[in-house]
Order: sequence, then structure tokens, then C-alpha cells
Amino acid sequence: MKYAIRCMCRNDGHGCIVNILGGLCPCPPKRPHTDEGWILIGNATFRHDNTALLAVTSVEAPVVVSSADFDERLAPSLKRLRLSKRLLERVAGVSERRWWSPGTAFDDAAIEAGAKALAEAGIEPGQIGLLINTSVTRKNLEPSVAVKIHHGLGLPSSAMNFDLANACLGFVNGITLAANMIDSGQIRYALIVAGEDAQGTQEATFARLNRPDSTREDYLREFATLTLGSGAAAAVIGPADEHPGSHRILGGVSRAGTEHHKLCVGGVDGMFTDTKGLLDGGLELVVNAWNEAHANGWNWTAMDRYVTHQVSTSYTNAIIKAVNLVRDRVPITFPRWGNVGPASLPMTLAQEGQSLTPGDRVLCMGVGSGLNTTMMEIAW
Repeated sequence: MKYAIRCMCRNDGHGCIVNILGGLCPCPPKRPHTDEGWILIGNATFRHDNTALLAVTSVEAPVVVSSADFDERLAPSLKRLRLSKRLLERVAGVSERRWWSPGTAFDDAAIEAGAKALAEAGIEPGQIGLLINTSVTRKNLEPSVAVKIHHGLGLPSSAMNFDLANACLGFVNGITLAANMIDSGQIRYALIVAGEDAQGTQEATFARLNRPDSTREDYLREFATLTLGSGAAAAVIGPADEHPGSHRILGGVSRAGTEHHKLCVGGVDGMFTDTKGLLDGGLELVVNAWNEAHANGWNWTAMDRYVTHQVSTSYTNAIIKAVNLVRDRVPITFPRWGNVGPASLPMTLAQEGQSLTPGDRVLCMGVGSGLNTTMMEIAW
């Protein structure tokens, strides 16, 4: 039987890969395999050989909507249910979020972000071999959101295009999938995009919570919906050896905790969340993935930046404490953008890219409803 095995006989913490159990270790001095000093690699613990991030960009929605505005919209129900105003700021830490201007569609914003990323990377649309749209937002079940973006960017007929949906983790998943295709030689360049529009879901939530029969439990179940925001992001990735000075995507770990698939369920008309259950389940999953990554040769205890999915104050503080992150290396954007779904992490990374320097180590840490988590290291 064949296995993927990592020999830990090297001193650099990475080890080497041996493909057949019982073979000789290729590290000098060559020696037969024994159980001691070897670690089985999970199929979702991955390394990339020759893939780099060439550009990551964001587009902020222009209409600023404060949490105080939301409190005013919900004032009758908050008074009737004896709930305090400013809960969104005090509990979630979200002071404002953004909506698109009237007439601007989320996929138009994704096209804008994609065009910016191509320009920054210096890659022509005709060079793209793969477009992955990772937006949660969609107006219809088919066709895919990707087809409009593909057309709007003028990508060639040879460029594959499709949607990849995995809640807030979709963008990081898209990078992993595209990186594997670049490493295999199937494509040279990929464009990953996400565009999110929270306004429609939040308007529906206002209407529901302002009904005379709404309860405190209803408000708590839909509280997370009020933290969402609108925005767009895009990234171009390609072969590292053709782009000296680009940001190497080294790899990482993905793990699933799908026993929690009922904790956050969202649709066009609303999102319903067990906030405590989601936090507890997400923390357990993140800690397990973190520990497993370190057992497989990664060392993420002293990164220069930890770019996390942006949710709330309590979630961010819990993640920092659970895996002992350096607090001042965790950038925070949710107070002014809210939770922008899968666009949240790349938007934050695009902001941080302005202050990162060559050689910095960056760990992207995402969790998506369902639950799934991925941690991905980038050598800036």
C-alpha cells in the first residue's frame, strides 16, 4: 500500500517526502524507514512547489452604513424586546459596514477587483487559464456567477471558469485549487474573485425583526446577519519561477468539522446562526488544525502577520488566545467593513500588503460555516 510520508530527519522543520512505506529515506545518510521519526501526511495537509501570489486587490463599497443606523431601523423592536442599542458595537465590535451604490451589482464589483488585480500583476486577460468566483452572493442558481465575470474581464475562451462555494472559506479554497493546477502544469495563471452584497439580506432581516411577533431569540439568531458587509476582492496567482520577487504560496492545512453544519444556515432572505455553538465549534476545529499542521512540519508560532477571516471582537480574541497569536500581528478590519464573507480575508490581506516587506511570513487563517478551516502560509 502506498502512503505519503514525511521524514523528519532534517533539522529545518520541513523534512522530506517519501512515497512508499518501507522505502529508504533520501536524506543522507540513507536509512530504512522505522516508525520513529516519520509522520503520515493527511490528504489535506499540502505544500505548493512553484506557485506565487502576484497581486491581491480589493474594492470597498462606497455607502457607509453605521451600526447606529441599524439601531434606528430596529428601534421599535429593540424597545419592545427590552434590548439595548449599540449591541453591534459593544458585542461584535462592528461600528459600520458598507453597501453598494444603487445600480451597482456585486458581480460588477468583482469584475472591477479582477481588472485591478490583473493590472497590478502585469498579466493580460488572454494569459488567464482559470477564473474561480468564490462569492456567497448570487442572484440566481444558474448560470454561474463566474460566467458574467469571465465575459466582463474579456477572458479567453480557453480560460476555465466556475463558482466555488464554501461559505467564508471559499476564496482561500480557490487559491489552493488554482495553485495545485499551476503546480501540475495544467494552467499558468489563475484569477480568484469574490463580490459580496449584504444589503438585500439585511433589509429582509429588518422587516422580519420589526414584526410585532418577533422575539429576543429571533434577534439573537439573526444578530450575525447585521454584522455583514459588502465588498469585493481578487487575486492573481502564477508560476513563482517566472516572477522573481513575487509572494510564494507555500501551503498549509485544511480540516473539516462538518458535524457543525447546522450552526449557521443562510439564504437570500436571511442568515440564522447559533453564535455560541459556532464559536465553540470553530475554535475546536482551528486548534486541531493548528496542532496537526505543527505535527507535520509547519511552525507558525512567530509569523510576521496573521490574516484572519474578519467576524467580530469575541471571535478574534478567542482565536488569538486559543493558539497564542501575537495580538499586534493580527490586523483588524471588521469594525469598519463588517464581515464581508469570503472577500473579507483577501480584502484584509490587500490592505496589509502595503506594509509587508520581502521575507515576511504571512499566515492566512479562514473558517467557513459548515464548518471548515484552512490555514495557508505565504512568504512575502
